[in-house]
Amino acid sequence: MQWVKNRTVLGIGCIVLSLLICFGLTPLFQQSLQAQTEIVRVTQDIATGEQITKEKLEIVQVGAYNLPSNVLTSMDAVIGQYAAAVLQKGDYILSTKLSAVPLAEFLDRLNGSKQAISISIKSFAAGLSGKLQSGDIITLIASDYGEMRTTTMPPELQYVEVLAVTTSSGVDKEKASTQNKSDDDKQQLPSTLTLLVQPIQARLLADIEVKGQLHAALVYRGDQTTGQAFIAKQDAFLSEKSTPDKEAVHE
Repeated sequence: MQWVKNRTVLGIGCIVLSLLICFGLTPLFQQSLQAQTEIVRVTQDIATGEQITKEKLEIVQVGAYNLPSNVLTSMDAVIGQYAAAVLQKGDYILSTKLSAVPLAEFLDRLNGSKQAISISIKSFAAGLSGKLQSGDIITLIASDYGEMRTTTMPPELQYVEVLAVTTSSGVDKEKASTQNKSDDDKQQLPSTLTLLVQPIQARLLADIEVKGQLHAALVYRGDQTTGQAFIAKQDAFLSEKSTPDKEAVHE
């Protein structure tokens, strides 16, 4: 009889639990999936370096669930900025794809073999506590990366040059430091790094941006000649790495 009672209590408990899931947790989960938010979307293709105008943007409502944390929701945060990457019709706009200053100052460095790409600084420490600046040579470390959530120092990213350090307000660090000191301190914290890289490095950085976190370690700051010696060493490694692939193609 006691066994029967226990089964009865167990059955009632299962029924109550199922009711809680059906009428309590499930509706909450569905509400989170159905929650809407407004974001900025591109209506016409925008080329790299082009200044963004209102005519090429629109505000649309989309599901808020699982949106990137750095997707932009305000026209004011986009209009007047410069595209740091190609933006196609229908794209959402991420803060890492914008620059507050024209990219013309970088263009003389882009000779067809290298590209400019921006990456997110997801914590104060990850960006060397705000100490990085244009011209620095850094090593990039990937943490919590991939399915195994590992930490690694990719040899492709051992020596990378910083083109610009941009604050969360979209202003380059050097310009932000000259603004009125009454500005909110949070506006002065670095938000993105713009780097000069080869295409193979750009692809790797984009992958880590999505699947992990990037941390910057300062390697060298000083005269340009010495800095370029580090970059030359990195370029030589990448050239050797790509050689087997080229030989395989010829075969």
